[in-house]
Amino acid sequence: MRPDEIVTDFCRRWADPDPAELAAFFTDDAVFHNIPMEPIRGRAAIEEYIAGFVTSFGAIDYRIHHQAVSGTVVLNERTDVFTMNGRTIELPVTGVFEIVDGKIAACRDYFDPTSFTGT
Repeated sequence: MRPDEIVTDFCRRWADPDPAELAAFFTDDAVFHNIPMEPIRGRAAIEEYIAGFVTSFGAIDYRIHHQAVSGTVVLNERTDVFTMNGRTIELPVTGVFEIVDGKIAACRDYFDPTSFTGT
C-alpha cells in the first residue's frame, strides 16, 4: 500500500474501532502524539491508549477533507466526529503521519482541546 492508502485505511477503521487492529498499523517503536498532550511511545502503549480512548469515546468518524503526500509523509486535514452522551462533537484536526516500511512510525494530531472542554 502507498503511504496515503495506509493513512486513509487507518482513519476509516476508527468507525468500528478495535484497539489491537488499530495498534497493528504502528511500528513497534512508533510515537503517537495528540498535541498538546504528552506523546505515547511504542505500539503496546499506543494500543493501551486506544483501548482507553475507545472506552470513553467509542467510534470516531474521520472525515478527511484534504490529504497530501510527500514521500513517506502524509498530511491530512479532517474533522473527527465523536458522539458522547447523546452529543455530537466535531473536532477539526490536522494529522501528520510518517510511514516506514508500510507502518505508521509517527502520528501527530494537532487540534484545539477546547472542543471537548467547552472553555
